[in-house]
Amino acid sequence: MGRRKTGLRVDGWVNFDKPLNMTSTEAVTRVRRLFNAQKAGHAGTLDPLASGVLPIALGEATKTVPFLMDARKGYQFTVQFGASTASCDAEGEVIAQSDARPSEADTREILARFLGEIDQTPPIYSAIKVDGERAYDLSRRGEAVEMKSRRVHLYAATLVAWTPPDHATFDIFCGKGFYVRALARDLVAALEVEGHVSALARTRVGPFLQSDAIGLENLAEIVHRGPGLDGLKPVETALDDIPALAVTGEEAFQLSQGRPILLVPRQVEALTARLAPRNPADQEASRCVLATVNGRAAALCDLRAGRLNPTRVFHLNTET
Repeated sequence: MGRRKTGLRVDGWVNFDKPLNMTSTEAVTRVRRLFNAQKAGHAGTLDPLASGVLPIALGEATKTVPFLMDARKGYQFTVQFGASTASCDAEGEVIAQSDARPSEADTREILARFLGEIDQTPPIYSAIKVDGERAYDLSRRGEAVEMKSRRVHLYAATLVAWTPPDHATFDIFCGKGFYVRALARDLVAALEVEGHVSALARTRVGPFLQSDAIGLENLAEIVHRGPGLDGLKPVETALDDIPALAVTGEEAFQLSQGRPILLVPRQVEALTARLAPRNPADQEASRCVLATVNGRAAALCDLRAGRLNPTRVFHLNTET
């Protein structure tokens, strides 16, 4: 007999506003305990020294985490000029100092050069695994770490505050796998000065925005007032850019049994027009379609040869 799950059946997303000095794992644990939820996870680690948007999935929402991991993200960060550190942030050991300071005009000009698809080498103090170990663990032990460059995309970058002589604040919008600390490192190098990230906040993860993120105290108050549903976003939130098709209850039952459903040509044509390249968890999902009943997720499916083949089934209340 399998082990009985503890906690309540809670399904949905929490747009959590993570405070400084809290790990992502701790954040998930605190939120799961607040809701007494059986299952929880997060979409994209946020460093303890970073604050802001950390989407936390509860229950059936955990099945959609890979799609949100692939989402574009927004950040606001401040660079403090004068000293570079080993970790590229305020936590690391100072490795170089300089009295040189860039001009505002030069900073704007150099920043623009990083727009688009670029090669970026992640910081040696990162969570990337090297020979089976986290790079930051190797670096903290004093071992040499060789990080391989990767192709990443910077869609937008703006200098939003200039506080001479030592600080500049930026807003960026970037794709999967982008490192803000690496951008700051490369930016100050191109400016021929020293500097590091002194403040970092994530402002967006896909449809999750900082403007409606909920802090721990406010979330606790919401949960203690009732079942906490006001603090939850629907499971479908992470799938907002995937073409959806409303199906009947009978068709949803077929999908839940692992059986495909046949579509009519006009349905195939309409869905095909909305398909886009997707690689959640590095898995090809460019023909992914969301089957819904009464607006609730019934199954993620693969559209092939006029059929929807279920790849992931949701167990949600679809009754109106």
